Amino acid sequence: MAERVGHRVAPEHTHPDEVPVLTALAALSDPVRITLVRELAGSPVWTRSCGSFDVPVGKAALSHHFSVLRGAGLVEQRDEGARRVNRLRREEFDARFPGLLALVLRDDRPARPPV
Repeated sequence: MAERVGHRVAPEHTHPDEVPVLTALAALSDPVRITLVRELAGSPVWTRSCGSFDVPVGKAALSHHFSVLRGAGLVEQRDEGARRVNRLRREEFDARFPGLLALVLRDDRPARPPV
């Protein structure tokens, strides 16, 4: 059973070593979750609270997306007072799936032709 921290249950985390590749790919197949991962990759660890992301979903859906990312070993969360803050488990995930995050994080927009 998960430990209770303050008024809510602490999130359960799956280590990337326990994640099948299809689970990782499914977690990264959603545009909202890709946005979350990309924003976390560009932020210092433990600085982004769940509510600080600009995504087009409500609170319940956002909670679900973070649950999927935790279950895939991509995100770790901890409570700091009333805030739940996040970090991308980049090192651990890269050790399990070398190169996968690099593909997700790269800017794949088409290059603009020179003017």
